[in-house]
Order: sequence, then C-alpha cells, then structure tokens
Amino acid sequence: MRRVPTPSRSSAGALIVGMAAFAVVASWLVRAIAFGPGPAGVLCFGAVVAAALLISWGAEAAQFSVSQGLAVAFIALLQVVPEFMVEAVIAWQAGRDGRVDLVFANATGSNRLLTGFGWPLIFLVTDVFHRRKHGRPLEAVRVRPEHAVEVVALLAASSWYLVLIAKGRLSLLDSAVLGGGFVLYLWVLSRLPAEEEEGKEELLAPPRLLVELPRWRRRASLLVLFALGGTVMWAVAHPFLVAMKEVALAVGVSQFAFVQWVAPFLTEFPEKVTAVYWSRTVKLAPMALLNMVSSTVNQYTALVAMIPIAYALSVGHTAPIPMDPLHRTEIFLSFATTLYGVACLAKLRFTRADALVMVGLFLVQFVYDGPIDVPRVGPTGAGFDLPPIAAHLAVAWAYVALAALQIIRYRREIHLVSALSTTLRAMR
Repeated sequence: MRRVPTPSRSSAGALIVGMAAFAVVASWLVRAIAFGPGPAGVLCFGAVVAAALLISWGAEAAQFSVSQGLAVAFIALLQVVPEFMVEAVIAWQAGRDGRVDLVFANATGSNRLLTGFGWPLIFLVTDVFHRRKHGRPLEAVRVRPEHAVEVVALLAASSWYLVLIAKGRLSLLDSAVLGGGFVLYLWVLSRLPAEEEEGKEELLAPPRLLVELPRWRRRASLLVLFALGGTVMWAVAHPFLVAMKEVALAVGVSQFAFVQWVAPFLTEFPEKVTAVYWSRTVKLAPMALLNMVSSTVNQYTALVAMIPIAYALSVGHTAPIPMDPLHRTEIFLSFATTLYGVACLAKLRFTRADALVMVGLFLVQFVYDGPIDVPRVGPTGAGFDLPPIAAHLAVAWAYVALAALQIIRYRREIHLVSALSTTLRAMR
C-alpha cells in the first residue's frame, strides 16, 4: 500500500518547494527588471536567505551520505561563489588599471570577517538559544576530534600568507600550491566516513524529509538543491553588490572601505545566514563553526589561487601582483587573526572568552586614522595617533601573543596531532 504523507512531511515538502520557487523568481526579477537600489537590495536579500536555507537543509541531509566535513566544505564552496566572482572582477580590473590594493583589500577583509566576526557570532547566537532552553549560559561550542582535519588545513593554508609576505608578491606559483592544497583538502574529507543515520531524528522537518527519501531520490534532490542554491547566489551576487554600492556611496562610505568590508560582508552573507540557522542548537553549532572554517580554508586556497590567474589573463602575460608595506600588513593581520582562531580550536572547543577576545580585537582594528575613514574617538575627537600600518601591526601582534598564550595555557588539552592521526586512519 502506498504510504500517505503525514502533515509534517507534506508541510516540509511544501516549504522546500516554496522556498525554491521564491529564490528562483526573486533572482529572475532582479536580473530582468531595472529596480532601484532599495527594491533590488530587498529582493536579493530574500533570494540569498532562501538559497542559504535550501543549501543548509541539503547539507544537514548530505552528512548522512558523505562525511560531515565534506558536506560542509562543499556547501562552503557554494556559499563563497559570490565572493569568488567579486574577487575575480577586482583582479581582472587590477590588470587593466593597476589598482592592486583593492585586490588585497577584498581578500584580507573577507578572511577577517569570517574569523574575527563570524566565529564569535556563532558562539553568541548559540548562547542565546542555550540560555532560553536551559536557563544557563553556554560553556563552549565543541567540535569532534575528526574535525582536526579542518583545523590543521586552516593553519596550513593561512601560513602560506607568511610566504607571500616574505616574497612580496602573489604569483602563478602560489596559485599552483594553494590550488593543489585545496584539492588535497577536499580529497581527504571525501575519504572520511558518513554520519550514522540514527541521528536523523534530531533534524528539523525539511532535512529529515530529504534523509528519509530513497537513496536515488535523496541524491537527486540534494543535487537539485545545491545546484539551485548555487545558481541563485551567482545570479544575485552582482545586482546585490551594485545596489549596496550605490547605497554605501550615498551615505559616504569610501571605495576602499566598501571593497574591504562592505562587499565581503555582503558576499559572505550566505555563510552568516547558515551560521545563525545552525547555531540554534548546541548540536548543530559545530556545523556552523565548521562552515566558517571551511569557507576560510576555501578563501585562503581556491580564492587566493584564482587571483593571479585572473590578473595574468587581464594583463596578457604571467605577471606577479606586487605588494607594498600596507598590503603586507593587511595580509599579516589576516594570518594573525586566523592563527588565534586555530589556537582556540586546537583544544577542540571555542569558549566565551575566545569569542569575546576575537570580536574585541576585530573591532579594535578599525580605530585608527587611515583609508577606512572611520571617525576618530576621544573627548576632543582625537583617538589613537598610530598610522594604518602601525595600528594594524599592533593588533596583529596582539593576536599572535594571545595565540601563544592559548597554546601554553591549554597545552595539556591539545591533542590535535593524535586526533588528526586517528582521523586519517579512519579514511575509507
């Protein structure tokens, strides 16, 4: 006898279809009709949120077919499609007009937003939901030992920034190294075991419906969701940025500030939607954190690897992209931010203190008189007298010092090497 769908299954299916239909229609409208910045921004915002939720549900279901790490990494790759598009356009334009500073502004701003702002956001949102449910604060967001793969990959990828600083340029050789590292990262994740299906009862209705489908229908549905979500994000990326750029310029935000902070914040919005959605429970919060980690690995590897290629195609020959002292400082600050994040996760948990320190230093980096055009603070309008390079070097070395303190303080809890070894032995 044919099984009659329960109301919850019917509702879940209707929600998935309705969300997909809204995302497609909204993305089509914003590309087909010349809306003003306000309406275009609203439509793009809605489309991105819908696409991010579809991809999130797909990722929750996919972890029962492949490893959780691979599912999250693949989703993170789809989510950074808008960031890739923006960076490719900036790199191409740099080959034409020589504005290489905007290349490094966008890349470094996106790194620091994901780690310095995204990770604390996950903890704080999870803490709010935890307090509502249990009446007490959250101690930490904990990740499983097998996710040492993502932590080590993040450390290795971000450490290549030190090589770039030493060389003073970004070249096609870096593209080969970082691109190869990205492929290796995905291959390792693809060899790890999938989740046990017993945990599917803890899922919300839409992803649980996907998990309960027959295997071939599940795979087909996941492919459709991922393809649709990625296409929608690609379709609205440029209109969203154009609309927000007009709004930003109207309120007086400089071009450098827009490229370094506003554009990355908008292009990384899918990750933030997913993070807030997954952070609603302590069980799913590690997936949200891993989503941010995987997105950062993608940016340090695939994104940076793409920049010299787009630049070389633009100028017509294999020319490296030079760096000045400010570029090197921005790159070092991005590395230092990530280094502190890795030191926090080396103990396989992210605590309240970690989140507060990270977001505090993230905010401090804006307090200086430089190209970001942030108003100075103080009783007479005078704030820190440090120039941009000195100010950001001070913040970067603070991150490095705090990372060292993390390792020293929690050295007895850090078993990253053994966790990685055990995980690699479990590869299929």
